[in-house]
Amino acid sequence: MAVLEIRNGFPQVEAVSGKRRISRPDPVKVGDRWNLGSDGKAMTATMVARLVEEGKLRWDTPLAQLLPELAADMQPQYRDVTLLELLSHRAGLPENHDDLPYFYTFLDDKRPLPTQRLDYLHKAVADAPIAPARGEMHYSNTGLILAAAVAERAAGKPFEQLMYEEVFGPLGMKSATFAQPVKPNEPVGHVDGRVADQPKDSNPQMFMPAGGVRMSIADWARFCIDQMNGDQGHGKLLKPETYRLLHTGQGATHSALGWGVAATPLGRQGPALTHNGSDGNWYAIVVLFPKTGNGLLVAANAADSMGGDKATLAVARELIEDLAPPKLTEPAPAL
Repeated sequence: MAVLEIRNGFPQVEAVSGKRRISRPDPVKVGDRWNLGSDGKAMTATMVARLVEEGKLRWDTPLAQLLPELAADMQPQYRDVTLLELLSHRAGLPENHDDLPYFYTFLDDKRPLPTQRLDYLHKAVADAPIAPARGEMHYSNTGLILAAAVAERAAGKPFEQLMYEEVFGPLGMKSATFAQPVKPNEPVGHVDGRVADQPKDSNPQMFMPAGGVRMSIADWARFCIDQMNGDQGHGKLLKPETYRLLHTGQGATHSALGWGVAATPLGRQGPALTHNGSDGNWYAIVVLFPKTGNGLLVAANAADSMGGDKATLAVARELIEDLAPPKLTEPAPAL
């Protein structure tokens, strides 16, 4: 596990504990890279926001116009949803396209990743909606992959290149990588008491816009600090009003663009930006308090099958007590 606190907008000393790989003595070290799972969704949304500010995209353009090559396959409801709905899980899309045999064909696919994503999305946009658009939040990885395909079409570059150019590079996040086979001297993910090294243990590379980037905790903190600084009007990547849009729940929900907005995260006073992420082999959680510049990042190289999720949340609950006051309680009614 790796833990890093942010206090008053500054990263504190990273703490690590445990092994990089089960049944080996090699310990995890400060600076190791961790898979962030869906915590990368906020980074995808930030990249899309950069393209909007550059004039390459608009928030209010209907999806059928953004990806006309998919329009013929789309369920009618999806044709007029926008980037705002895709990035806040309010398009009514299912969480994933549920044809697993088809999904796993992408593990061996050698075509360019933008081509793979469009192939996948041709089928995913034909899936029946699970809820009306622009209503309640229904978590959808497909929505983030659609947003990435929109960005690729608008910019003429693969998602991965756009992330390096628009987010990782400007913030100096040099450790960031989408490569899933880890090097011998890095932490590996675990599942069911073993190293997660089987082909179907991990998601295909085309799935990375929905989550899967690996990086050091220090580089993750660089991104998080910029997000909090943006709320105070001095972020590096975006205009203040764009940060505010990213961090505002859409409609009547607490689902923002790549973020969740929590009033009382882990029993503390918010508001806070939150998310957790896992591919089943890793688990990571982030809680940020933009008003104070405090935050907490925790990552583990195991998830629910080995208790990594519970351990991560337990550490977060304990450490967050020093980062924000307890939530306010309602006074007892007068008798």
